[in-house]
Amino acid sequence: MSEDGRFIRQTSLSQFGAEGQRKLAHGRVLVVGLGGLGLPVASYLNAMGLGTLGLVEQDLVELHNLQRQVLYTEKDIGKPKIEVALERLKAQNNQTDFIVFDRFLTKDNAIEIIRDFDIVVDATDNFPTRYLINDTCVILGKPFVYGALHGFEGHVSVFNHAHGPTYRCLFPTQPDSESIPNCDAHGVLGVLPGIIGTLQALETVKLLTGIGEVLSGRLLLYDGLTQATNSISFKADPKNKNQTKLKPSYNFVSCPSKDTITINELMSLLKTKPQIIDVRTEAEYQSHGLKEALNIPLQQLHDELKVIDFAKPVYLICQSGQRAKMAYQELKKTQPKAVLYTVLGGMANIPLHASTN
Repeated sequence: MSEDGRFIRQTSLSQFGAEGQRKLAHGRVLVVGLGGLGLPVASYLNAMGLGTLGLVEQDLVELHNLQRQVLYTEKDIGKPKIEVALERLKAQNNQTDFIVFDRFLTKDNAIEIIRDFDIVVDATDNFPTRYLINDTCVILGKPFVYGALHGFEGHVSVFNHAHGPTYRCLFPTQPDSESIPNCDAHGVLGVLPGIIGTLQALETVKLLTGIGEVLSGRLLLYDGLTQATNSISFKADPKNKNQTKLKPSYNFVSCPSKDTITINELMSLLKTKPQIIDVRTEAEYQSHGLKEALNIPLQQLHDELKVIDFAKPVYLICQSGQRAKMAYQELKKTQPKAVLYTVLGGMANIPLHASTN
């Protein structure tokens, strides 16, 4: 099979060209997780001509995976994901050098596995592994491409690139197990991982080839229900870039958080007229927001502190809970004695007809 015209559609782009293809062919990328996010990442990087693709996974294919992990079929149920994915990826492009790790990423193997790659793509679905990836990349000086899913919302960013911020600059402390919404409990629309995973693949290509502007220091927020995208900027905290060794443990903290409440708990408080701050955009709030809430978009929060009564408890809400956590961290810096709560799962867990604008 002649390879002359295989990549012509991208090498013909003036900003990419033969040089971009050469850089891609010399790139070494590790994809951690071969689920809804990892499969589109691996598939597109492989199809585009990445030189070396590392794959980390130890799960088996299950029936409920098929709704969003579209590389697998019904005949693959019960088989190791990494074996099935490797077979399909080799059939797609047999010129790629595949390095397979049939294991989960752990504190004991992370540095050894990540050391020889240029970029790590976080395609996991849990916070302990995400913090482990971040800390390992900081120690080794590797950028990592982040993607996350929350109901109908997805997030994308690039951490530890050049002098840019790390994941801990955005989320300094690993949350406990009680405050984390996950796909099993809250669900995810099947098409959403494909969208977010493809965006992660794009950021990886940009990192490898130098084209475009990388999402370093910016968190891209994608709302699948409205097709709206927003970008939040954040800065590097120097102390997060000085890490020289991994933490003693990356397990979930078992104690429940005292500064989070559930949607049901918030709704039961509405008759008491609680101080609710919705930190989403104005458009999101107008489309589906609690009439009892005050809308202060996250990017404007610092300039609007005077309208918040910090003598009373403050309940922070967003679409999925992630921006509320960022708002919590921002407010704690200037109002350390304030009583603040974030709402788990956010507006994604409130029916459209329930007490909205």
